[in-house]
Amino acid sequence: MEAEPVNVSEFQELARLALPKMYYDFYAGGAEDQHTLEENVKAFQRIFIRPRVLIDVSRTDTSTTIMGYKTSAPIMVAPTAMHKLAHPEGEVATARASATANVIMVLSFNSTCTVEEVASSCNAVRFFQLYVYKRREISAFMVQRAERNGFKAIILTVDTPRLGRREADIKNKMVAPQLKNFEGLISTEMNTDKGSNLEAFASGVLDASLCWKDIGWLKSITSLPVLIKGVLTREDALRALEVGVAGIIVSNHGARQLDYSPATINVLEEVVYSFLCFLLHMEDIDSPHSWQNSSLFDGGVRRGTDIFKALALGAQAVMIGRPVIYGLAAKGEHGVSRVINMLKDELELTMALSGCCTVKDISRCHVSTKIDRLHCRL
Repeated sequence: MEAEPVNVSEFQELARLALPKMYYDFYAGGAEDQHTLEENVKAFQRIFIRPRVLIDVSRTDTSTTIMGYKTSAPIMVAPTAMHKLAHPEGEVATARASATANVIMVLSFNSTCTVEEVASSCNAVRFFQLYVYKRREISAFMVQRAERNGFKAIILTVDTPRLGRREADIKNKMVAPQLKNFEGLISTEMNTDKGSNLEAFASGVLDASLCWKDIGWLKSITSLPVLIKGVLTREDALRALEVGVAGIIVSNHGARQLDYSPATINVLEEVVYSFLCFLLHMEDIDSPHSWQNSSLFDGGVRRGTDIFKALALGAQAVMIGRPVIYGLAAKGEHGVSRVINMLKDELELTMALSGCCTVKDISRCHVSTKIDRLHCRL
């Protein structure tokens, strides 16, 4: 009898066994040498937790608020593409598991279930990811559909003017299905003689001219708050303030875009605290904490201790990408639920063992980074 996984990482091997090689490589792979892919996970291992003792932790609570919505934990389901390649129920199964766990799911722009199918599958708070296409009327139409179907925010991915070089997809000549959301609008069928049809499709549709002034265009076509995903520097965080987005996601696109970009946990503190300090000096901002509440993190989270570390370094919540897909591939909706609940349980235990009763109790003094240790030696 197959043993039940006892941690999130064990779902990856189950997914590898369950999926065709082409699809597993699509989900698991990163860009080029995959240095950043490996570093996203390893960078967490160089951060240590500083637990506090003799604190009453008989009652602990992992719940928090994200963009004004109460959730059971500072965990979100990241936008990942084409869930039906992992399981026949696709994003609907992921949505149901997220709703049961009371965490926010971000539906991918490239989902294999329609916006309407996901919206009608269960009652829950959901956000919608957006790419901007050269034919902007398609992107605008998708935003309007998301808003009409009750999605609560738009997550604009800003790190993809072109698709990163994903060599496993090129070798496998990865073929993407026609996406139901775009039926009658655009075809994903492309010639794969030169490699991945994903790469060919992306080069034909993605708008490489997208720039900061276009945030105004996006805000003009929706009443939903707009967050940008893909920020890795303090300069871009400050620019995001200037254009008035509702929040940022510190992310390197799961290491699928630019190899040798930094691991996201290594730049989280720089990005978050740079604009918080800037906000403190702006007279026209009522509360700097409103921005801290929309500083989200994405990349390399595999343990509850990873979530704890990200929160201590300034994130208000973390997004989970590949582990959710692996859970879905291995065990469908139940697998996604198990992944989310494992991480919640591990976070709760980490909080108790570190002397934190609530998420708000987690602070910078609870972790030690490599830079901290270097400063102690000077």
